[in-house]
Amino acid sequence: MKRPSLWIRLTALAALLALCLTGQTKKQPHTLRDKATFLDFVTSGLVITINSAAIAANGTITVSYTLTDPNGLPLDATGATTPGVVSLAYVASYIPKGQTQYVAYTTSQVTGAVLGTITRPNFELGGTATQIGPGHYKYTFIAHAPSGFDPTVTTTVAVDGNRDLTPFDLGTSYAGTTFNFVPNGSPVIVTRDVIETESCNTCHYQLAFHGGYAHGMPMCVLCHQPQNADPVTGNTLDAKVFFHKIHMGSQLPSVVGTKTNPGVPFEVAGYMNIISNFSTVIDPADPRRCEVCHSQTTGAKQATAFLSQPSRAACGACHDDLNFATGFSNGPEVNHPGGPQPNDSECHNCHIPQGEMPFDASILGAHVVPADTPANYPPNPDTLLAGINLAITSVANTSAGKTPTVNFTLRDNKGNNVPLSQPDTLNFTMAGPTTDYGYTSFGAGTASTPGYVTESALEAACGSSGACAYTFTHAVPKGATGTYTIGGEARESVTVLAGTESAQTFEVGASNPVVNFSVDGSAVAPRRTVVALSNCNNCHVFLSQHGALRNNNEYCVLCHNPSNTDASQRPNAVIASDKALPPQGINFNLLVHRIHDGVNAAADSPKNPYIVVGYGGSINNFSGILFPVMSPSGDATYMQNCAMCHVNSTEQNDLPLMGNLNQVIDPQGWINPVGPISSACSGCHVSKDEASHFLANTDSLGESCSVCHSAGAQFAVDAEHTP
Repeated sequence: MKRPSLWIRLTALAALLALCLTGQTKKQPHTLRDKATFLDFVTSGLVITINSAAIAANGTITVSYTLTDPNGLPLDATGATTPGVVSLAYVASYIPKGQTQYVAYTTSQVTGAVLGTITRPNFELGGTATQIGPGHYKYTFIAHAPSGFDPTVTTTVAVDGNRDLTPFDLGTSYAGTTFNFVPNGSPVIVTRDVIETESCNTCHYQLAFHGGYAHGMPMCVLCHQPQNADPVTGNTLDAKVFFHKIHMGSQLPSVVGTKTNPGVPFEVAGYMNIISNFSTVIDPADPRRCEVCHSQTTGAKQATAFLSQPSRAACGACHDDLNFATGFSNGPEVNHPGGPQPNDSECHNCHIPQGEMPFDASILGAHVVPADTPANYPPNPDTLLAGINLAITSVANTSAGKTPTVNFTLRDNKGNNVPLSQPDTLNFTMAGPTTDYGYTSFGAGTASTPGYVTESALEAACGSSGACAYTFTHAVPKGATGTYTIGGEARESVTVLAGTESAQTFEVGASNPVVNFSVDGSAVAPRRTVVALSNCNNCHVFLSQHGALRNNNEYCVLCHNPSNTDASQRPNAVIASDKALPPQGINFNLLVHRIHDGVNAAADSPKNPYIVVGYGGSINNFSGILFPVMSPSGDATYMQNCAMCHVNSTEQNDLPLMGNLNQVIDPQGWINPVGPISSACSGCHVSKDEASHFLANTDSLGESCSVCHSAGAQFAVDAEHTP
């Protein structure tokens, strides 16, 4: 093609200059009223900094604060000169002299059927906010300190709120902070710092409530103190009672009930008197592990308060079948050996921080989780678990067509050999290849264990040194290629404090060892890492399932594979109607998403609830699970935060790889079998419409999900999961 002549190019340039000089340039695509104009410089986020606070002699309470974005740009709360309207709420409370909990200045009246009209702590919204500089404001509270208020006590103000950037497709940003001061200018000495937000966030990720107008424990305790109650149900909202009850949830004696006293739900009326029922809450860490919340490593100033200051209110929150006035439970029996307790003055005499043995009346002793005993008490063979530890030292004879030999040891916590007559279970499981488990047949006798084979090693041969060897009866399939896996499990029944009133018998399991090996001489290639066990244990502390047998996600996936269902147990279902339903898919990505999505999946699915029939026909209905991770606005069951479990953004980075994985058997799903990516996503996206979307993007070549949802794509997983 010939280039335009010089004359033509000069003519075009002259025309362009003429348009510029006459103002007839091409119209810009956006105006200052179009949100797209701002997108290049709008920084989402909100930072609230309290600079000072004061109470005047006449009781007027003021707080000075600054609003900025994360880059330090001062924000106009009205949204007139900077993007996004900022809405704020305020709280002011104080700790009376000689006391440890707050009393609120900011209150409101509320009425309910049980308590009538009461005055309780609340946010304040209607005071006067005056701008005194760029992003700098002074708020004057409506609430006043009463005449004769004490100017020498610790006073705390909170400023909390949100920045609405939805007009710019940037969602809503939330923030909040508190500020301690003494009105007469003295240094702050007394504080309320029992639990740090850091402890809560190991499970909740970002502790927030009340539509995003309350963030963190320092703010929670300003209102959740003895003044606070729910007049609709009559339940106290004092933190030391309310928070314990929430985490006990389904285990509360008042919820469980007895044969003569049926349980009642633990409910609280919230905004617009909407009832929140906490009766299905299961603490993933086990509520006996007090130090999950009362951590001794976060630097909380009163971290040891739960050990040194036991009280009827705090202890009776979980043990709510105890009547401290009588010493009796809800039934006829005495359940407080110390008898009636008219006040808290004697509690510390019996309930010392730690006694000499587990399961005693000391605070740590009474809350021992049996498997945690060695961590809480000095080694003592008369009172503690000896422990059981299974290790695979090597695997031999691993070629395709051969029967592998597992070399292993079984020892207690002191390194002593455990005779194989002692455990009640000692199994090894083989599966492969690691590219994706599930569709490998290991021959006769494995029909009920699709894709894997498990064999007992209780009859294995052991030498005097404790080195044992077990040879599988099932072989690696002929023609197998790549990397295969063998994992182990061991469990024993243990009695501690035998011959005493505190004797307890329970099951203790070993950590599951997992070993990968080549079956064809190729390089060993372990299964891809999708989630980290350490992430699981941020909430669960010690993840253990199937009667203490399984506690390693690398081992779980051997059985919870694409071809497996609960078909082997469904005929034994203890509920007759469940016997008639098709088997339930239990592939790990489907199972784990669906379990954690619990209440959301149950609410969104017009099909069957996610019920898995387990060992002995047990019914495991996960419809009530409340995933504890919180959204920025303070809603629990927030499944969009994939990083709580996933590592290295595998939820989106693995999509191209997942398209090559095995089809997933899902007899109760909308699609069966279902593609591997659709299986993972359908763990949460359970509706028929969403299933139709999966199906529409799947054909004989596979799933096309990665085109739109991989990293960097228009609808990438991380982008779609942002609030």
